[in-house]
Amino acid sequence: MIHTKLFFHSNIRLLRERKKMSQEEVSLELDLSRNKLQALESGKTVNPSAMDMIKFSEYFKVSVDSLLKVDLLKLGELKLKELMTGNDVYMTGSGIRVLAITVDKNNRENTEYVPVKAKAGYRAGYNDPEYIAALPKFSLPNLPKTGTFRMFPTTGDSMLPIPENSDVIAQYVQDWKNLKPNTPCIVILKGEQDFVFKLVTVQSNNEVLLKSLNRNYTPYTVNSEDILEIWKYYKHQTGTLPQPETDLQELKTLILELKRNQKIDAK
Repeated sequence: MIHTKLFFHSNIRLLRERKKMSQEEVSLELDLSRNKLQALESGKTVNPSAMDMIKFSEYFKVSVDSLLKVDLLKLGELKLKELMTGNDVYMTGSGIRVLAITVDKNNRENTEYVPVKAKAGYRAGYNDPEYIAALPKFSLPNLPKTGTFRMFPTTGDSMLPIPENSDVIAQYVQDWKNLKPNTPCIVILKGEQDFVFKLVTVQSNNEVLLKSLNRNYTPYTVNSEDILEIWKYYKHQTGTLPQPETDLQELKTLILELKRNQKIDAK
């Protein structure tokens, strides 16, 4: 049996004290009772809820992984200051590592589908097991055995030639820093913003560049704190038949073919 020591209780106490705040002040900020905060800081609450972990993560701008696994007391002063300014040792972004999933009768992860009408609710319930359990579920063949997958509908034409209203099957990204530049992803944004399907580049300044395949759309950046989840494109399915080539496309194909023939003749 593997035993992992957790440091959540001592870490939240340390971070509160470094901010020179009382338990009463932090309780008010996080909408917790003082008794609950005392129990969390003392370690009497052995298994803090996912929502409580996220509250502390977002408030102190330290990832859930760091709050749980890293003994902040043992970090040097420079590292601790760097961590508290938002430069987390685990990932860009904060408080987004707790993922709710569902499994089938054989204990295999399902692929949940997020319909268009469920988009607004998803932002509020993305880490709520009851909400995720209520989503339509599929068991899709030929998916990798490792990783968590979810299916999202696309709207708009920003990712043409992938047709509008395609269903994108994507894999959950645990650590954003592992993403290669211009990786196609579904990005779940906070607030009233929509899900977006973009080419994602994580930048070193705590910002994420979002770029469309359709060049008519201008790239833009969002702060990592405004992102709830990132899901890396795996494949898509669509009921849209490919459009026949236009005269311009046929002409372009003909010119490219002529250029290839010229190169062959030159040899």
